[in-house]
Amino acid sequence: MHVYIYDDYLNKSKYNKSVNRMEIRLTDLGLNGKIIRLGGIKNIKGTIQNEIKLGAKTIVAVGNNQTVNKIIGAIIDTDIYGDFQKKTLLGIIPIGSDNSIAASFGIKNEEDACNILLARRIEKIDLGLVGDYYFLNEASIESYGTNINLEDYSLEPEEKGTIRIINLLSDKINNINSNPHDGLLDVIINTRKKSQTILKLDKFNIVNKNEQLLVDGVISVKTPVDISVVRDRVSVIVGKDRSFQ
Repeated sequence: MHVYIYDDYLNKSKYNKSVNRMEIRLTDLGLNGKIIRLGGIKNIKGTIQNEIKLGAKTIVAVGNNQTVNKIIGAIIDTDIYGDFQKKTLLGIIPIGSDNSIAASFGIKNEEDACNILLARRIEKIDLGLVGDYYFLNEASIESYGTNINLEDYSLEPEEKGTIRIINLLSDKINNINSNPHDGLLDVIINTRKKSQTILKLDKFNIVNKNEQLLVDGVISVKTPVDISVVRDRVSVIVGKDRSFQ
């Protein structure tokens, strides 16, 4: 059974055409399912977990990166701690902007997403973990003033720039082939001088007294915080043009 989780911003009139077009396409493909609208729901995690307990096998995020972020933890925690459902699938139908996660999975628009749901091509991928927050794509922070602490040593960039901690690429970076199957996170340090440092790490700590870590573009997390990768944690329905193999 498919359960479609509509983000509350889709209630705006400017999204009516996209939503109607998606719903017609899903009906044509025989992919009808239960619709849950997040507007007004206080316990989102509990609501989604209840649907999984009732037998939902595919949870589809209809919205953007923030929508995916809202539901991913509920899927994972239910699958780990429940005795009823062990392989809940995550599907994504992107509508509007801020959809880099969908793009990583080769999903370009709502019509494309419906066809991909029907094809049901499944990949089990790693997730990044920042404190208690999972991330699919990446986390980022200002490089200046940031310490990356490992067991034997630490790094502290001396120039302003950006530190990107990548599980799954949402854009093209020269010489970077991020692999969400290898149990490692790609840590890329870019400074004003356009120098680039690339590390592959599975566990480390980050500290910055003045800046917060931005997780998948939607959640800000204070440091110090531990960062790690969790192997093969989520099964996702993906397209052929995904950014990984």
